[in-house]
Amino acid sequence: MKLNTIKRVGRSDFVNMGPIKLRQPIPTHEIEMIDPFILLHHYGPYTIDEMNNPFDLGPHPHRGFEPITFLIQGEQLHRDSLGHESIVKAGDVQWTTAGRGIIHAEGPTKDFVKKGGTLEGIQLWLNLPAEKKMIQPNYQHVKHEDFKVVNSDDGKVAIQVVAGALEGKNGRIATQTSVNAYMIDTEGDGEHFISIDNTHQSVLYLLNGSVSVNNDIELVKDKNQLIEFNQDGEGFKLKGNTKSKLLFLSGTPFKEKVSSWGPYVMNTQTEIMEALRDYQMGKMGFLPAS
Repeated sequence: MKLNTIKRVGRSDFVNMGPIKLRQPIPTHEIEMIDPFILLHHYGPYTIDEMNNPFDLGPHPHRGFEPITFLIQGEQLHRDSLGHESIVKAGDVQWTTAGRGIIHAEGPTKDFVKKGGTLEGIQLWLNLPAEKKMIQPNYQHVKHEDFKVVNSDDGKVAIQVVAGALEGKNGRIATQTSVNAYMIDTEGDGEHFISIDNTHQSVLYLLNGSVSVNNDIELVKDKNQLIEFNQDGEGFKLKGNTKSKLLFLSGTPFKEKVSSWGPYVMNTQTEIMEALRDYQMGKMGFLPAS
């Protein structure tokens, strides 16, 4: 099988967002976006308790894209203007389609804050194409145990198929566009070949541990943590050097102009101004503070 060559290797440096310090591999000075993926935040691990709870995001709006959370450790409460309220636990995924507008709030549950614990997750912003930016908003929450898993022959690599498909197993998330999302766990010396749709742009992100890709590039936490692949092969070889966790993403690029401001991702500045106006007029719904 022909291996996809590597377009670039990226870091995952810390940025400050108000009281929160988190890793931001996309965007950076070198990477504006990896179409259709606009932003990737790796938050935590944070120690959460009644004296320290910085990751409590009150009601805020979104339009024009899909904000997605892969929760790695801890417990979060999701509320939104569509009336959804759910407790997202470690390993769960929440996939919000903001579409024409949604208001949501998320943060550690009161019980989790009271008992204390560790919170860690990935926040991904997946773009929507122009013709879908104003679709009806939607929310999906899939529990960890409900995802199908692809296991390597050596039993040391487990690939949770969140969205799209892999080796005949389909993800539980219904997607608006052609996209694959896999959460990968590997033991030390575990190996597997992971296929890539070469019509997609694709990225591999290391959350923790150390792995080798294509017997060539090494990803190590706090050094290089991201690989963007070229669209020129059938997949990549993954080998665990230590116990590791990774996120693989691929999607059809839209190749459209992107205009973003704060919580809105549209195609023009005029559409951003319309989003600001519609939110102020209450057209995205209402969500009271907890």
